[in-house]
Amino acid sequence: MIYAYCRVSTQHQKLARQITNITAVYPTATIIKEFYTGTKQDRPNWNKLIGQIKTADTIVFDSVSRMSRNADEGFKDYKMLYEQGVNLVFLNEPLINTSVFDSTKNNLLSIDIATGNAAVDAFFKGNIELINNFMMALAEEQIKAAFDQAEKEVTDLHSRISQGIREAKKNGTQIGLTKGTSLTTKKSLDCIAIIRKHSKDFGGCLEDPDVIKLCGCSRNSYYKYKREIKNNLGP
Repeated sequence: MIYAYCRVSTQHQKLARQITNITAVYPTATIIKEFYTGTKQDRPNWNKLIGQIKTADTIVFDSVSRMSRNADEGFKDYKMLYEQGVNLVFLNEPLINTSVFDSTKNNLLSIDIATGNAAVDAFFKGNIELINNFMMALAEEQIKAAFDQAEKEVTDLHSRISQGIREAKKNGTQIGLTKGTSLTTKKSLDCIAIIRKHSKDFGGCLEDPDVIKLCGCSRNSYYKYKREIKNNLGP
Protein backbone atom coordinates (compact mmCIF):
# COMPACT_ATOMS: atom_id res chain seq x y z
CA MET A 1 0.00 0.00 0.00
CA ILE A 2 1.30 3.45 -0.90
CA TYR A 3 0.26 6.47 1.16
CA ALA A 4 0.87 10.12 0.33
CA TYR A 5 1.09 12.16 3.53
CA CYS A 6 0.31 15.80 2.79
CA ARG A 7 0.43 18.33 5.62
CA VAL A 8 -0.03 22.05 6.13
CA SER A 9 -0.19 23.90 9.42
CA THR A 10 -3.63 25.54 9.09
CA GLN A 11 -6.92 25.16 7.22
CA HIS A 12 -6.10 28.38 5.34
CA GLN A 13 -3.13 26.79 3.57
CA LYS A 14 -3.39 24.65 0.44
CA LEU A 15 -2.39 21.02 -0.06
CA ALA A 16 -2.76 21.05 -3.86
CA ARG A 17 0.94 21.46 -4.67
CA GLN A 18 1.99 18.54 -2.46
CA ILE A 19 -0.75 16.29 -3.83
CA THR A 20 0.15 17.19 -7.43
CA ASN A 21 3.86 16.53 -6.86
CA ILE A 22 3.29 13.15 -5.24
CA THR A 23 0.57 11.83 -7.55
CA ALA A 24 2.73 12.72 -10.56
CA VAL A 25 5.13 9.99 -9.38
CA TYR A 26 2.73 7.78 -7.40
CA PRO A 27 -0.68 8.17 -9.12
CA THR A 28 -2.34 5.37 -7.10
CA ALA A 29 -1.22 6.65 -3.69
CA THR A 30 -3.88 7.00 -0.99
CA ILE A 31 -3.90 10.68 0.04
CA ILE A 32 -3.68 11.41 3.76
CA LYS A 33 -4.47 15.08 4.48
CA GLU A 34 -3.36 16.80 7.67
CA PHE A 35 -4.00 20.37 8.82
CA TYR A 36 -1.69 20.53 11.82
CA THR A 37 1.63 22.04 12.79
CA GLY A 38 4.69 19.96 11.96
CA THR A 39 6.43 20.95 15.20
CA LYS A 40 4.27 18.38 17.03
CA GLN A 41 4.15 14.66 16.33
CA ASP A 42 0.82 14.17 18.12
CA ARG A 43 -1.20 14.74 14.93
CA PRO A 44 -4.53 12.90 14.49
CA ASN A 45 -4.11 11.63 10.93
CA TRP A 46 -0.39 10.95 11.32
CA ASN A 47 -1.06 8.87 14.44
CA LYS A 48 -3.81 7.00 12.61
CA LEU A 49 -1.52 6.32 9.65
CA ILE A 50 1.44 4.99 11.61
CA GLY A 51 -0.97 2.91 13.68
CA GLN A 52 -2.28 1.06 10.62
CA ILE A 53 0.88 0.96 8.49
CA LYS A 54 2.24 -2.49 7.61
CA THR A 55 5.62 -3.90 6.66
CA ALA A 56 6.51 -3.14 3.01
CA ASP A 57 3.99 -0.27 2.86
CA THR A 58 5.26 3.06 1.54
CA ILE A 59 4.72 6.60 2.82
CA VAL A 60 5.56 9.38 0.36
CA PHE A 61 6.24 12.97 1.41
CA ASP A 62 6.77 16.03 -0.76
CA SER A 63 9.60 17.00 1.60
CA VAL A 64 11.01 15.99 4.97
CA SER A 65 9.39 19.04 6.60
CA ARG A 66 5.97 17.53 5.82
CA MET A 67 6.85 14.55 8.01
CA SER A 68 8.11 16.69 10.86
CA ARG A 69 9.61 20.05 11.79
CA ASN A 70 10.81 18.67 15.11
CA ALA A 71 14.23 17.17 14.44
CA ASP A 72 14.40 14.72 17.36
CA GLU A 73 10.82 13.47 17.03
CA GLY A 74 11.04 13.24 13.24
CA PHE A 75 14.25 11.21 13.36
CA LYS A 76 12.73 8.98 16.05
CA ASP A 77 9.69 8.25 13.85
CA TYR A 78 11.93 7.66 10.83
CA LYS A 79 13.93 4.99 12.68
CA MET A 80 10.79 3.40 14.15
CA LEU A 81 9.12 3.09 10.74
CA TYR A 82 12.33 1.90 9.08
CA GLU A 83 12.71 -0.84 11.68
CA GLN A 84 9.10 -1.88 10.95
CA GLY A 85 10.03 -2.35 7.31
CA VAL A 86 8.12 0.68 6.07
CA ASN A 87 9.48 2.48 2.99
CA LEU A 88 9.82 6.25 3.37
CA VAL A 89 10.14 8.41 0.25
CA PHE A 90 10.97 12.14 0.26
CA LEU A 91 10.61 13.68 -3.19
CA ASN A 92 12.73 16.74 -2.42
CA GLU A 93 15.37 14.88 -0.37
CA PRO A 94 15.81 11.50 -2.12
CA LEU A 95 19.18 10.89 -0.43
CA ILE A 96 17.39 10.15 2.86
CA ASN A 97 14.87 7.70 1.40
CA THR A 98 14.92 4.44 3.33
CA SER A 99 15.97 2.67 0.12
CA VAL A 100 19.21 4.67 0.20
CA PHE A 101 19.74 3.79 3.85
CA ASP A 102 19.17 0.13 2.91
CA SER A 103 21.71 0.44 0.12
CA THR A 104 24.30 1.76 2.57
CA LYS A 105 23.72 -1.21 4.87
CA ASN A 106 23.94 -3.66 1.97
CA ASN A 107 27.23 -2.15 0.79
CA LEU A 108 29.02 -2.52 4.10
CA LEU A 109 32.38 -4.22 3.88
CA SER A 110 32.27 -7.95 4.41
CA ILE A 111 35.73 -9.42 4.02
CA ASP A 112 36.83 -12.68 5.55
CA ILE A 113 40.44 -12.11 6.59
CA ALA A 114 42.47 -15.23 7.32
CA THR A 115 46.20 -14.55 7.18
CA GLY A 116 47.08 -17.25 9.67
CA ASN A 117 48.26 -14.57 12.09
CA ALA A 118 45.68 -13.99 14.81
CA ALA A 119 46.94 -10.47 15.60
CA VAL A 120 46.84 -9.37 11.95
CA ASP A 121 43.40 -10.93 11.45
CA ALA A 122 42.07 -9.11 14.54
CA PHE A 123 43.58 -5.85 13.29
CA PHE A 124 41.88 -6.07 9.88
CA LYS A 125 38.59 -7.26 11.37
CA GLY A 126 38.60 -4.39 13.85
CA ASN A 127 39.29 -1.82 11.15
CA ILE A 128 36.58 -3.19 8.85
CA GLU A 129 34.12 -2.95 11.75
CA LEU A 130 35.19 0.65 12.40
CA ILE A 131 34.71 1.57 8.72
CA ASN A 132 31.23 -0.03 8.66
CA ASN A 133 30.22 1.73 11.87
CA PHE A 134 31.46 5.01 10.41
CA MET A 135 29.44 4.49 7.20
CA MET A 136 26.25 3.77 9.16
CA ALA A 137 26.83 6.74 11.47
CA LEU A 138 27.38 8.96 8.44
CA ALA A 139 24.12 7.78 6.86
CA GLU A 140 22.22 8.43 10.09
CA GLU A 141 23.79 11.87 10.41
CA GLN A 142 22.62 12.72 6.90
CA ILE A 143 19.05 11.78 7.81
CA LYS A 144 19.21 13.67 11.11
CA ALA A 145 20.65 16.73 9.32
CA ALA A 146 17.60 16.85 7.02
CA PHE A 147 15.26 16.96 10.02
CA ASP A 148 17.49 19.54 11.72
CA GLN A 149 17.20 21.76 8.63
CA ALA A 150 13.40 21.41 8.61
CA GLU A 151 13.28 22.48 12.27
CA LYS A 152 15.70 25.34 11.63
CA GLU A 153 13.51 26.70 8.84
CA VAL A 154 10.49 27.11 11.11
CA THR A 155 12.64 28.51 13.93
CA ASP A 156 14.16 31.07 11.55
CA LEU A 157 10.70 32.00 10.26
CA HIS A 158 9.40 32.65 13.78
CA SER A 159 12.52 34.68 14.52
CA ARG A 160 12.06 36.83 11.39
CA ILE A 161 8.40 37.43 12.20
CA SER A 162 9.22 38.44 15.80
CA GLN A 163 12.01 40.72 14.62
CA GLY A 164 9.72 42.30 12.04
CA ILE A 165 7.05 42.98 14.66
CA ARG A 166 9.60 44.52 17.03
CA GLU A 167 10.97 46.76 14.27
CA ALA A 168 7.47 47.79 13.20
CA LYS A 169 6.50 48.72 16.76
CA LYS A 170 9.78 50.59 17.19
CA ASN A 171 8.97 52.62 14.07
CA GLY A 172 5.43 53.30 15.24
CA THR A 173 3.77 51.05 12.66
CA GLN A 174 0.33 49.71 13.63
CA ILE A 175 0.33 45.92 14.11
CA GLY A 176 -3.05 44.33 13.50
CA LEU A 177 -6.35 46.16 13.76
CA THR A 178 -6.59 49.47 15.55
CA LYS A 179 -8.42 49.17 18.86
CA GLY A 180 -12.14 49.74 18.37
CA THR A 181 -12.15 48.72 14.70
CA SER A 182 -13.35 45.44 13.23
CA LEU A 183 -12.45 43.35 10.20
CA THR A 184 -15.14 43.53 7.52
CA THR A 185 -15.72 40.51 5.30
CA LYS A 186 -18.50 39.41 2.96
CA LYS A 187 -19.57 36.88 5.59
CA SER A 188 -19.81 39.53 8.31
CA LEU A 189 -21.76 41.89 6.05
CA ASP A 190 -24.21 39.12 5.13
CA CYS A 191 -24.71 38.21 8.80
CA ILE A 192 -25.25 41.84 9.81
CA ALA A 193 -27.88 42.22 7.09
CA ILE A 194 -29.70 39.09 8.30
CA ILE A 195 -29.59 40.25 11.93
CA ARG A 196 -30.94 43.70 11.12
CA LYS A 197 -33.77 42.17 9.11
CA HIS A 198 -34.85 39.29 11.35
CA SER A 199 -33.74 39.96 14.95
CA LYS A 200 -36.44 41.14 17.36
CA ASP A 201 -33.94 43.63 18.71
CA PHE A 202 -34.07 45.50 15.40
CA GLY A 203 -37.73 45.17 14.45
CA GLY A 204 -37.70 41.59 13.19
CA CYS A 205 -39.69 38.64 14.51
CA LEU A 206 -37.05 36.00 15.34
CA GLU A 207 -35.27 35.17 18.59
CA ASP A 208 -31.48 34.99 18.74
CA PRO A 209 -31.15 31.16 18.33
CA ASP A 210 -33.19 31.27 15.10
CA VAL A 211 -31.21 34.21 13.71
CA ILE A 212 -27.93 32.44 14.52
CA LYS A 213 -29.09 29.48 12.43
CA LEU A 214 -29.95 31.78 9.54
CA CYS A 215 -26.53 33.44 9.75
CA GLY A 216 -24.63 30.18 9.99
CA CYS A 217 -22.08 31.79 12.32
CA SER A 218 -20.87 31.10 15.86
CA ARG A 219 -22.64 32.55 18.90
CA ASN A 220 -19.61 34.73 19.67
CA SER A 221 -19.58 36.17 16.14
CA TYR A 222 -23.35 36.70 16.23
CA TYR A 223 -23.30 38.75 19.42
CA LYS A 224 -20.26 40.67 18.20
CA TYR A 225 -22.23 41.65 15.07
CA LYS A 226 -25.18 42.69 17.21
CA ARG A 227 -22.93 44.96 19.27
CA GLU A 228 -21.54 46.51 16.09
CA ILE A 229 -25.08 47.21 14.83
CA LYS A 230 -26.07 48.80 18.14
CA ASN A 231 -22.91 50.91 18.21
CA ASN A 232 -23.54 52.12 14.66
CA LEU A 233 -27.16 52.97 15.45
CA GLY A 234 -26.05 55.09 18.40
CA PRO A 235 -28.10 56.01 21.49
